[in-house]
Amino acid sequence: MYYASGNYEAFARPRKPAGVDDKTAWFVGAGLASMAGAAFLIRDGRMPGHRITVLERLRLPGGALDGIKEPKKGFVIRGGREMENHFECLWDLYRSIPSIEVEDASVLDEFYWLDKDDPNVSLRRATVDRGQDARTDGLFTLTDRAQKDLVRVFLATREDMADKRIDEVFSAEFLASNFWLYWRTMFAFEEWHSALEMKLYLHRFIHHIGGLPDFSALKFTKYNQYESLVLPLYRWLLDQGVAFRFDTEVTDVDFTLDGGRKQATRVHWTSGGAPGGVDLGPDDLLFMTIGSLVENSDEGDHHTAAKLNTGPAPAWDLWRRIAAKDPAFGHPDVFGGHIPQTKWESATVTTLDERIPEYIRKICGRDPFSGRVVTGGIVTVKDSNWLLSWTVNRQPHFKQQPKDQIVVWVYSLFVDRPGDFVAKPMQECTGEEITQEWLYHLGVPEHEIPELAANAARCVPVMMPYVTSFFMPRKAGDRPDVVPEGSVNFAFIGQFAETTRDCIFTTEYSVRTGMEAAYRLLGVERAVPEVFGSTYDVRALLAAMSRLRDGEALHLPGPEALRRRLLKRIDATEIGQLLAESGLLQEG
Repeated sequence: MYYASGNYEAFARPRKPAGVDDKTAWFVGAGLASMAGAAFLIRDGRMPGHRITVLERLRLPGGALDGIKEPKKGFVIRGGREMENHFECLWDLYRSIPSIEVEDASVLDEFYWLDKDDPNVSLRRATVDRGQDARTDGLFTLTDRAQKDLVRVFLATREDMADKRIDEVFSAEFLASNFWLYWRTMFAFEEWHSALEMKLYLHRFIHHIGGLPDFSALKFTKYNQYESLVLPLYRWLLDQGVAFRFDTEVTDVDFTLDGGRKQATRVHWTSGGAPGGVDLGPDDLLFMTIGSLVENSDEGDHHTAAKLNTGPAPAWDLWRRIAAKDPAFGHPDVFGGHIPQTKWESATVTTLDERIPEYIRKICGRDPFSGRVVTGGIVTVKDSNWLLSWTVNRQPHFKQQPKDQIVVWVYSLFVDRPGDFVAKPMQECTGEEITQEWLYHLGVPEHEIPELAANAARCVPVMMPYVTSFFMPRKAGDRPDVVPEGSVNFAFIGQFAETTRDCIFTTEYSVRTGMEAAYRLLGVERAVPEVFGSTYDVRALLAAMSRLRDGEALHLPGPEALRRRLLKRIDATEIGQLLAESGLLQEG
């Protein structure tokens, strides 16, 4: 397997790998990584679909990419997915998956046209004082010290950042900036999270720094992530003959570890309460999703708080059993052993009449019933004790959603602090109480809040103990390689498998690990798309530098006469043109 960029590799059709008709493939988990891996085995590896089986503990596919209507509770979305134009593996996949919305179009076509017709942008990124504009004005407010912090982390090696927290490498000035407000609420970073992951994110998305304050860098699906991304892929895989075995929990995997050679030999499972399994030979390929950010999620309802489930966690326990067999299989407790640091809570609010949407309209500056972009991303309540954020995507967000209802997603980073209106931590609140706190920050008159929360909305809270577990400080080796050295028939996929080319907590990362695993184990003779190289592009770097300085030009030291002479010489060069285009060159 190798990486490459450009049309030569992107448009190439690989030849059929030798012996593929004699192979089978087994996937642990039915999340995006597994479904993508299965799709690449079929499309690029020419494996017959009927030779692929997906084992899933739940009763539907999608993993963390969810979206469902619970008959007695309402609509539920545990999280949202933000995408961009340089998710190279994701779009490589979805160019081949037929849309179920638009005739004679792929999911990529549908998504591309939607974004062309209705590009994303936020008109109000943050509020204070109960719905008033926080006047962040697109500024990053990074002091000289904070800018130096960013540059130092950007230039540091991975080894320098290993096992370090964000607040160990960034100063208090940086953590007080608008940049950190935008960053932490958009990506769900906490001060105690991994400085290494922060660094990787900076490199990965440096080309989108300018679009960070108003979310113009982002693109969203038409509907919730399940209906827009999971369902078309699931239907396509079924059409290819792929077998999905739901209500099947994989409990262990046996390996033969002989010197440098590693082979998976048996998968153990419980299906419908009965034990079972399958023996594996060298031609039986095994793709294992390890860990889970949504494991042990607990739903409350409008009158019941969600619970923090710290009990047995099947996905994490499986990884622990596997990891105990070889040091190359990773260290799951680095990520899954810190629930107080990895938990947060989200809530799905469905409005039932026109009263609450009027307050949404006042803040976002758009009609939430228009069918077009509404908030354009999260609106962060800057002075919220919970550090609450909320978003309204294009409506309807569910195909079953009545036309007079709005689905809102709410989440908080500080779930164990008392609220500003409700004197309880979010993690102890019912859906109705979470709605009250949100309405307070929308600016609803206090005397109206109880009645609106009780009768004009329904809210489903969800507590997720492991939702930011992949952000815990780590070092090399804590996550296993996608294909460990010496493996002949197995791979690790998903957010806790290691591919050094990309950063986690994205749909792209899940698809990339599935693609790399499929290409490696089958020997597919086509390059995996290289991560977009903006971190090596001087134009992207200069543009980012200009935006991070809030447009302030560089000030050259020395006497005025010398400075003018130097600027005159620079002006006549390519460097001068680049500096001028970025706005970094001081005039005069």
